[in-house]
Amino acid sequence: MEPKLSHKIYLKELGKLIPIVWLEKVQYIHSWLLLKWLLFCNSKPLLSNQKSAMIFSPHQDDETFGCGGMIAYKREHGIPVVVVFITDGKGSRSLDLDCQNQIVQTRKQEAISALGILGVESSHIHFLSKPDGCLPELSNEEHQQTIREISELIQHYQPEEIYVPHRKDCHRDHEATYNLVKTVIREANIPVEVFQYPVWLFWRAPLFILLKIQDIAAAYRFSITSVQDKKKRAIASYSSQIENLPRGFIKQFLNSHEIFFKSEL
Repeated sequence: MEPKLSHKIYLKELGKLIPIVWLEKVQYIHSWLLLKWLLFCNSKPLLSNQKSAMIFSPHQDDETFGCGGMIAYKREHGIPVVVVFITDGKGSRSLDLDCQNQIVQTRKQEAISALGILGVESSHIHFLSKPDGCLPELSNEEHQQTIREISELIQHYQPEEIYVPHRKDCHRDHEATYNLVKTVIREANIPVEVFQYPVWLFWRAPLFILLKIQDIAAAYRFSITSVQDKKKRAIASYSSQIENLPRGFIKQFLNSHEIFFKSEL
C-alpha cells in the first residue's frame, strides 16, 4: 500500500518533531546505512565497458552527484558521454528577473567547469532550459516540445546507455525527468540500457515508509576509486550550490562507489 503522505508532507511533519540539526543527522545515518547495505549485501558489481552514454540531469549538479565517477571513468577511456540538462536551474521564482538570469548563467558555467573536469567537451553538453521546479506542470505544448527535444538528442547520438534520476527520487523535477525520458524510449522503442541514479532518494525517502525494497532492487555498484578525486573536484565546482546543501548530503557522494538501478522501461 502506497503511503498517504507525500514526501514533502512527511518531512514537514517530521520536522515539527525533530530539530533541523537532528533531522539532518537522522537523514545522514539513514542514507549511510542504506548505501552500506546496498554496497555489501544487495548489489551486483557493474563492470566497466566501452558503451557510449547519455546522462539526463534535472539540474546543474545532479549529473555530478549521481554519475560523476561513471562519467569521468568513461571519458578517461575515450568513451563518448553526452550530458543533457533539463531545467535552467534558476531556483526560487520569488527572486527578481535579473537575479534569476544571473543564477542561470552562474550554474551553466559551473556545469561546464564541472564536466570539463570530468572530461566532457562543451559540444557534448546540452541545456534544454525548462523552468526549474515546474517540470510536472509544463503545458501540453511545452511537454510535447520537451519530448521532441529529448527524442532528437537520443536519435542523434544513439547512446548505448542512458542514465536518469531514480523514478522515486523525492524531487518533482527528478521524477518528471525520469518520466519524460521513459516516454521517449517507449514511444520510439529505442534499444538502450537504462540506469537510474539516486540523488535525493536515500536522504529523503525513509525505508519501509516512502521507499520500498522493490524500489531499490536490481542495484549495481560501480567502483570509481581511480577517478574519485575528479568527482570531488567537479562537485566543488558547484560552489554556488554546495554552500546551501547539508554537509552529510554531499558526503554520501564522496564514496569509492556509485549506485545505479537497472531499469526495464
